[in-house]
Amino acid sequence: MLEVQDLKTKYVTKYGEALHAVDGVSLTIEEGKSLGIAGESGCGKSTLALSLMGYYFGQLRYEGGRIIIDGNEITGRRPDDVRKNILGSDLAYIPQAAMNALNPTMKIIRFIEDVIHAHDPKMPKADIYEMAKKRFAILGLPEEVLQKHAVELSGGMKQRTVIAISTILSPKVLIADEPSSALDVTSQKMVIKMLHDLLDKGFIKSMLFITHELPLLYNVTDDIMVMYAGQIVERGSAKEMVFEPIHPYSKGLMGSIIVPEAGTRGTVLTSIPGTPPDLKHPPAGCRFADRCRWAEPQCKAAPVSLVTFDNSRQYRCRLDFETLKEIKFK
Repeated sequence: MLEVQDLKTKYVTKYGEALHAVDGVSLTIEEGKSLGIAGESGCGKSTLALSLMGYYFGQLRYEGGRIIIDGNEITGRRPDDVRKNILGSDLAYIPQAAMNALNPTMKIIRFIEDVIHAHDPKMPKADIYEMAKKRFAILGLPEEVLQKHAVELSGGMKQRTVIAISTILSPKVLIADEPSSALDVTSQKMVIKMLHDLLDKGFIKSMLFITHELPLLYNVTDDIMVMYAGQIVERGSAKEMVFEPIHPYSKGLMGSIIVPEAGTRGTVLTSIPGTPPDLKHPPAGCRFADRCRWAEPQCKAAPVSLVTFDNSRQYRCRLDFETLKEIKFK
């Protein structure tokens, strides 16, 4: 449903410097599946989400690569074409701080009317209301929400409403950028259930879920990719990535988080020394080498490619799979 090939995007500063925020990312998501992307702040997750929309603005620039949705390439298309024919219908985006995306002076139904009229200007408002009422009911949102303003809704209700609005046209790919952040545990559970319902009932065909919390992805996605300094460093099933991470960075990331799962009681939390590299001047070799205690001189000398193991597991490291399995990040 979604195929990304060697995508490269950058930010250009007012001084003309380039910050390579997404550098050679490739990924695929099959129909009916969900993929999670995790990594610490500043690793490029949100920039990847913006880049995947195929709509570049401000200081974000496209450098290379392909983005293909259900067989149709969207890279290289005009911004107005992307807005009218791609966003909302083929691809929907839930941004960070989505709760603040609603204009407090507008009723919720007005947002839905704007979304639908951008694609079908002639649809009567009465038909839009009936369509919205049915969709909200299926997703567990009461009809009266349609006539409310954003300020009348709780944080969790706002988030679920934004998700319902974003997916009203049943997009083929939903990109959710930390949709459960800033919510209490109960509201997080409701948001995650809603996303599952959207996928299970076919209102969306596939999902890319972005967060910095690896354990959260275990309950949301089928596969997980870990991103570091603009590159993917590991991909595997959700179970593999949470309980058996391979790459030293993935191990350190997972080891620094409390996981409320059976068998993890008494686990000592770890920390990753140092800070991510400056992406205005990325390292010539492995981008994690300066923070990795197993790094050797050759790790810093030349780029490291993704290695595929057993047809599905991927990792970016010079060490072999069996050696990486034995590494304990403490």
